[in-house]
Amino acid sequence: MSGFFQMLRKRKELIPLIGFMGFAAAGATTASIYFLFTKSDVILNKTENPEPWEQLDPSKPQKLITINQQWKPVEELQLLKSMTK
Repeated sequence: MSGFFQMLRKRKELIPLIGFMGFAAAGATTASIYFLFTKSDVILNKTENPEPWEQLDPSKPQKLITINQQWKPVEELQLLKSMTK
């Protein structure tokens, strides 16, 4: 670890690069954890629930930002779902 800091003292131009890369890695990790625990369309265990898309609430937006979304059920799809169950 001390060798790393000695290298940084010799090559100071690497400090911003390491800072930006650390910031990007922290942001990617934070976004991954956020989507893992808050989005219902992210699947971890598919054996317990083989068709998780059937339990999604279509009136709730699944995107990060949704502008002027209006959802209306498709009658043919609802009929098909009732026939297959």
